[in-house]
Amino acid sequence: MALPFAFFALFFAYPVASIVGRGLKDGGQWQLGRIGAVLTDPDVLHVLWFTFWQAAASTGLTLLIALPGAYVFARFDFPGKQLLRALVAVPFVLPTVVVGSAFLALVGRGGLLDDLWGVRLDTSVWAILLAHVFFNYAVVVRTVGGLWGQLDPRQEEAARVLGAGRFAAWRRVTLPALGPAVAAAALMVFLFTFTSFGVVQILGGPTFSTLEVEIYRQTADFLDLPTAAVLTLIQFTAVLGLLALHAWTVRRRESALKLVDPAQTARRPHGRGQWALLWTTLVVIVLLLVLPLAVLVERSFAGTDGYGPVFYETLQSAATADSTFAVAPLDALWNSLAFGAVATVIALVVGGLAAAALTRRGGRLVRGFDALLMLPLGVSAVTVGFGFLITLDRPPFDLRSSWWLVPLAQALVGVPFVVRTMLPVLRAVDGRLREAAAVLGASPWRVWREVDLPLVRRALLVAAGFAFAVSLGEFGATVFIARPDHPTLPVAVARLLGRAGELNYGQAMALSTILMVVCAGALLALERIRTDHSGEF
Repeated sequence: MALPFAFFALFFAYPVASIVGRGLKDGGQWQLGRIGAVLTDPDVLHVLWFTFWQAAASTGLTLLIALPGAYVFARFDFPGKQLLRALVAVPFVLPTVVVGSAFLALVGRGGLLDDLWGVRLDTSVWAILLAHVFFNYAVVVRTVGGLWGQLDPRQEEAARVLGAGRFAAWRRVTLPALGPAVAAAALMVFLFTFTSFGVVQILGGPTFSTLEVEIYRQTADFLDLPTAAVLTLIQFTAVLGLLALHAWTVRRRESALKLVDPAQTARRPHGRGQWALLWTTLVVIVLLLVLPLAVLVERSFAGTDGYGPVFYETLQSAATADSTFAVAPLDALWNSLAFGAVATVIALVVGGLAAAALTRRGGRLVRGFDALLMLPLGVSAVTVGFGFLITLDRPPFDLRSSWWLVPLAQALVGVPFVVRTMLPVLRAVDGRLREAAAVLGASPWRVWREVDLPLVRRALLVAAGFAFAVSLGEFGATVFIARPDHPTLPVAVARLLGRAGELNYGQAMALSTILMVVCAGALLALERIRTDHSGEF
């Protein structure tokens, strides 16, 4: 556990603690009164209220729309189900910048709704809420639907035989069993929307701001570190509480149920009601998930002189004096692929060792470290990125001008996905196999190579796919530390959207489409190798 702990301490805890400490100190003295001043600021209170409100609204709307889909994927068997299951998961691994770009092309100025009916939603909160539903639909479908498909339907049928109606049987038998999974999915959605950055940054404009966006503004625009530090502490406290609740619901889900093979519970729809539910779910998926991505692709080909690859061709052009970049925008693709590959290797090494250590040891200390590994998903990535700049600037870790800085920040986000993917599979390995190999004289490395690795190879590939996809899409920290001559795709898209002009907008749509295709390809590849015990959210 030494390497994972050192990685977490050096590249997460130290930068975050340093930036918060610097913000709350003045002349070496702690200025704790600053906390009260920030918390009583009306503008900050408005940001806090909107952060909680939009997260709660996004969570409720996501559950309302996605729970019927979870039932369809759990209980129905229909042609193309596996392909549709993979398609539904594509939005989750897309960078938030791409999600924001897709909805900007759909509901923004000059978007599809604006062209057809003169309707714009980018100036309202509805664009943010719908984008959050788009992003988190798969979380509910996979978390709740995965468990729903493993519940034995005969228990509900037995209740109906004993006189309970259809709804009463579902309420008394199925709903209590699904409760922990629904709670876990709701907490995950709330966590992701509570810390939303890219979506709100693009769709919210100057009107709407979450804690994460406000931390970025206070740090990058106003250089107000004290306010940013207090906001970071607030977000950190809220995230700790959410992660504790999530860990509790997961333990309940793991220990309280007897599950069956999902293949035994899925049946072909019968009756008008079930067919209507299936077709309604398909329509929702098309309108909510497919349409924004389709519009994004369409806008990337829509030039002033008709449809064509003009925006893609200009991505290869060298930078000009008034360009957004010091290099051709397409170079951002190769930068992202290189950074993502290195970040994936780092995340696999650190996350794999952490998962192995958590498997073989017990106690509250180890379980606490397991929870701490999830913090990079919820703590301000903006704070991490800025913390990198002010802490990793002296030997032996003088990395501020090094290209290693970006993949290290991206790996922080990838490690939790690696741990969550590999840990259930490693825990399922019979410990007697390891003991037998050790008795026969095998070293710990040989035990891992010849016992654990063959059993977890697929989970390792799934973990690599998730780590690569989330590394490609990391934006909050990378926007601070990516050098102008080495931008990543999300940073390039954000810079292009921040500049006026049809060419910049078209190039942003083209880069977003490229990034979407790369992420979707990674997801479809790992979907083919996914097992029943790996690759789930």
